[in-house]
Amino acid sequence: MKQSDIFLYTLHDPPADAEVPSHKLLAQAGFIHKLAAGIYSYTPAMWRVLSKISEIVRQEMDRARPEFERAGAQELMMPILQPRSIWDESGRWNRYVQDGILFHFTDRKEAEVCLGPTHEEVCTKIADTYISSYKQLPVNLYQIQTKFRDEIRPRFGLMRGREFIMKDAYSFDLDEAGLDKSYAAMDAAYRDIFRRCGLEFMSVEADSGAIGGSGSSEFIVTADTGEDLFIICDETGYASNQESAVAQVPPGGDGGSPEAMENVSTPGAKTIDDLVAFFKLPADRFIKTLFYKAVYPDKEEHVCVLIRGDLDINEVKLVNELGALGVELAADTDVKSFTGAEVGFAGPVGLKADVVLLADESVAQMSNAVTGANKTDEHIKNVNPGRDFEMPKTLDLRLARAGDLAVPRSDAEAALPAEKLTLRETRGIEVGHIFKLGDKYSSAMGACYTAENGKPVAFQMGCYGIGVSRIAAAAIEQSHDEKGMIWPLPIAPWQVHLVCVNPKRDEQREVAEKLYQQFSDSGVEVLYDDRSVSAGIKFNDSDLIGIPIRITVGRDAAEGQVEFSLRSNTGEKTKLALGEAVSRVEQALN
Repeated sequence: MKQSDIFLYTLHDPPADAEVPSHKLLAQAGFIHKLAAGIYSYTPAMWRVLSKISEIVRQEMDRARPEFERAGAQELMMPILQPRSIWDESGRWNRYVQDGILFHFTDRKEAEVCLGPTHEEVCTKIADTYISSYKQLPVNLYQIQTKFRDEIRPRFGLMRGREFIMKDAYSFDLDEAGLDKSYAAMDAAYRDIFRRCGLEFMSVEADSGAIGGSGSSEFIVTADTGEDLFIICDETGYASNQESAVAQVPPGGDGGSPEAMENVSTPGAKTIDDLVAFFKLPADRFIKTLFYKAVYPDKEEHVCVLIRGDLDINEVKLVNELGALGVELAADTDVKSFTGAEVGFAGPVGLKADVVLLADESVAQMSNAVTGANKTDEHIKNVNPGRDFEMPKTLDLRLARAGDLAVPRSDAEAALPAEKLTLRETRGIEVGHIFKLGDKYSSAMGACYTAENGKPVAFQMGCYGIGVSRIAAAAIEQSHDEKGMIWPLPIAPWQVHLVCVNPKRDEQREVAEKLYQQFSDSGVEVLYDDRSVSAGIKFNDSDLIGIPIRITVGRDAAEGQVEFSLRSNTGEKTKLALGEAVSRVEQALN
């Protein structure tokens, strides 16, 4: 394809609102155009990239995996527009509305509908209609389609948009053993997809969130600009999204043998930092008392959570424990009504508020702690859990962090020295997520097959999502330099960038035209820069666009020589005889 013919126009500067490399470079290179916040057009060059990713996804989804006793998945297309009624059947409408990510509206018949952020309900309806017998299972159906989510803060270009391209698949099995096989087959397929796309990735444990189910794994591309934080133990291989990560209780909180409680005037000391300075004690000697409002489909209630002062509440764990749609910190007025004090002076001693009370494990072993006195400008020191207040239900509600120790999962791990269990943090981009749904949707929606004994049984389901457009952005986050993008070869818009330095010179133009024809005849995907612009503009654009291989036809064309270089290592350039160019490129492609 000749560059003078294609709709591809680079910008001198990236957009002012671009925050991460992929957003800056894709926009500056003319691959994406912002229409509104989180809404982008894909220009022809970007569509070539997305089409290649989609084809890799299709090939791996369609491929049979006999090692898991699974045939390939089958592609279909489901409607974007979905009626509220099926979301009410599954019980998810209120959760998605509460999370604020559902585009929903009322049609002319006063029926509520939404733009699909995902398709569990739709696919369950399809399976319930057409799968009647155990003899028809297992089945795996997938689509590649645009999804819609009303993100509160769309940002980072294609990484968090309100409209994006996603592959979503749904498996239907007889029983949990079958689901395990389907899940394992999809796990293998995802690994093959990301390898073929040229990504460095890892699989981590994850929270199932609004999708639900008994377990899930995320596939992440590590990148400093990634939105998500992941907790990893290099020695044991443990890896998890911070939302679901678990860790041992960090040491601390021991104040020695119990002493008598004492009320202390603490004017203006509301925060842990204030109290550390006032009492000259470490943060782990304080008990934080936090009030939350929990939202359910049919009610709201308040919850009080206790945690050691140097630790933070993991609100995802709290939501999961409560079975709520979501939680948020209680309003200051509510806190005052529960405690009789301003915010910052709440504590568990003598707390009479009619709220659910929970405690993190870190509180249980504390002694001589400091807590709020439920009186403005007053705290109590030498508080001992179990003696001075009744310990509530205690569980892991902490946000795991770097430096914590991993929870051993075997005797061998339990025998490791502490330094081998130390957790670290890394940032990453979620590019895929797989879930074991079990019968969460099939039971709720009455979707069953007839078992061999003639009785109806709910399908065991799994769902599996890949962000097609997000893969493209993640590839650039992982592979770029100060000059521009460096596309992995399998998903690059073209394989070769043929640059004719000065097409007005007959010898350069003739050599370039000959090579262009030879590449095209050989099936090599080539972008031929035949434009009558300066060499500087051509090379800058070539670096920005990031096509993996460059062949430059310049001053040496008269001697029958051209220049070969790789975008991943632009410092190394090799002169080739004209007759060697095609074979050298084919060698590089292989």
